[in-house]
Amino acid sequence: MTTIPPGLLPEGLSDRLPPQAEASARLARRVLDTVATHGYERVMPPLAEFEDTLTQRLKSARAQDLLRVVDPVSQRSLALRPDMTAQVGRIAATRLAAAPRPLRLSYAGPVLKLRANQLRPERERMQVGAELIGTDSVAAAVEIVNVAIEALQSAGVTGITIDFTLPDLIDALAVGPLPLDAAQTEAVRATLDAKDAGALAALGASAAAYQPLIEATGPFHAAIEKLEALSATHGGALDSRIAGLRAIAKPIGWDITLTLDPTERHGFEYQNWFGFSIFAEGFTGEIGRGGSYAILRNDGSEEAAMGFSLYPDPLIDAGFGGEAPRRLFLPIGHDPARAALMRADGWHTIAALADADDGQALRCTHWLNGPNAESY
Repeated sequence: MTTIPPGLLPEGLSDRLPPQAEASARLARRVLDTVATHGYERVMPPLAEFEDTLTQRLKSARAQDLLRVVDPVSQRSLALRPDMTAQVGRIAATRLAAAPRPLRLSYAGPVLKLRANQLRPERERMQVGAELIGTDSVAAAVEIVNVAIEALQSAGVTGITIDFTLPDLIDALAVGPLPLDAAQTEAVRATLDAKDAGALAALGASAAAYQPLIEATGPFHAAIEKLEALSATHGGALDSRIAGLRAIAKPIGWDITLTLDPTERHGFEYQNWFGFSIFAEGFTGEIGRGGSYAILRNDGSEEAAMGFSLYPDPLIDAGFGGEAPRRLFLPIGHDPARAALMRADGWHTIAALADADDGQALRCTHWLNGPNAESY
């Protein structure tokens, strides 16, 4: 049997060392503290659940896409969570079913993917987010989008772009003003995802009628005007959605870039009328996403919800949250009371355990000289 080197980890998994581990905790805390000021209370679901329970609520994942183990106690299959949103939905539908709505919950913790992708080779990721349960109104969307922006800004992120989408738009049009059968709908959805105008035209005249949706992609104000033109040609079929998008966009600050991709579906499979992706200057791929969805109640009915999730690992790798603390070396024989006062003032103290201990080698910037902190 081949011996695994003691420092080797499975593909896609890695250690967070100082100071990045501290930066990760600090970044998550800033996001949680920000959403808490808007009334979102934290929940802490477990890392693993019964596979059946989890897959029932994970509309965008199949059982074979989850990392599974057999529980030695119950002898039932467990699945490690690939996403925390479904778990928050379970908590809202069960333990907090009688809580007043709208219910505001927040969360933070690691999630584990069975496989990585080219943009994100890591399989274990930190997920931090907030869910507003009991409504998916435009007012709820306004709150969720702006709380997500504020949370990122509190972490020092600038150059933010919000990309809006309407995940169920094709389905709504297919049964209304631009009729398609089920097979055509799936083909049109895939072609629009690829933004392939040629392939769309090749699907026939009914599919080609969706061409304006490709053109209604890009900077928000120009794209929304093209969406309005399409709506006007079909008796105002999209007017309510357009009004909703404009209401969501209106209070967002001028320093935030807004874009629109009305047919984007990848990653929004379980969301319905509204979705958004979050990007930041200098980062490849999205750093968060959110939107409206439905929670499955125990009686089989559904409850409206709205939320967002942030994936801060790329921010941590880029140095966000990594502000170096003031580290104070405490020599042998220091005054413990004075050291306690220094910690209360924000210092991180490193106490010498032997005469040979070197404060500078221990990454201290200062040392305690009597009552005073002296720099090295």
